[in-house]
Amino acid sequence: MDFTQGIRTFIRVVDTGGFAAAARELGVTRSSVAKTVAQLESELRAQLLVRSTRSVTVTPTGQAFYERVTDVLGELDLAISEVGQLEGELRGNLRVNAPMSFGTHFMAALIAEFMQLHPDIHVELVLNDRFIDTIEEGFDVSLRIATPDTLTSLEAVDLGTAERLLCASPEFVSQHQLTTAQDLTRVRCLHYGYQQSGNLWYLEGPQGRRGYPINCVLWSNNGDVLRTAAIQHQGVALLPSFLISAELQSGQLLRVLPDWHLPPLSIQLLYPRHRFHSSRVQQFVRFVADTVGQRRVWNLVE
Repeated sequence: MDFTQGIRTFIRVVDTGGFAAAARELGVTRSSVAKTVAQLESELRAQLLVRSTRSVTVTPTGQAFYERVTDVLGELDLAISEVGQLEGELRGNLRVNAPMSFGTHFMAALIAEFMQLHPDIHVELVLNDRFIDTIEEGFDVSLRIATPDTLTSLEAVDLGTAERLLCASPEFVSQHQLTTAQDLTRVRCLHYGYQQSGNLWYLEGPQGRRGYPINCVLWSNNGDVLRTAAIQHQGVALLPSFLISAELQSGQLLRVLPDWHLPPLSIQLLYPRHRFHSSRVQQFVRFVADTVGQRRVWNLVE
């Protein structure tokens, strides 16, 4: 067994909470992950995980081992990166996290281009829409889209902003008279988030900022789902401009109630301060920031 790979697999199981989730991230089968961890435990002569039919939990020994090897592998990756820098080449592993829709539409292309420039870099791109702890979950770089007042202890590089706009299809607009935010109580609305939080939209308008009750017919934690539903005439959606700029330009979607909106979202690259000593993190952060600045790789509505 590749001992280092066994440790990396064990770390992914702990980080993701189970064999199946780790297998999906690693692109292997669940049985392969379970076998690798079992071999690692055999080599160490220690039980690291407790398995049950529904869950996997870490033993005290496993937790202590996890905390030590996570730091050790981080130092190993840093040493590999530094050797590559001395040789004039970037190499090693880079773990990146980004929101699902933004990652699919924009980060995937940026990462592919970065890998073309640095073929010895191995990238793990994890896409999800939950709020992640960059340090705790072992990411080198995270892309976060949030309100400007969101506090973070991480180093941050600003990539721009995204407006949050109300939109609907031309057919939907023609069938429903929308003149004030109060109309959202009677027309169909499509909400980013979960049902428990889907009954109010806090909008800024002529009367200031206030919560408006909405008639929500679809909840989703993925913006692509809501954009598709809006295009198919299912209601009014409140979405970031980077997801709908092309549709607004083509006429598939129209802005509605333009006097009501939310404060713009900040788009940032975040990284732990100590990680920036890694040349691959430095180069990746600078590459993304420079590329975005030069090309405006996503269309933001002005």
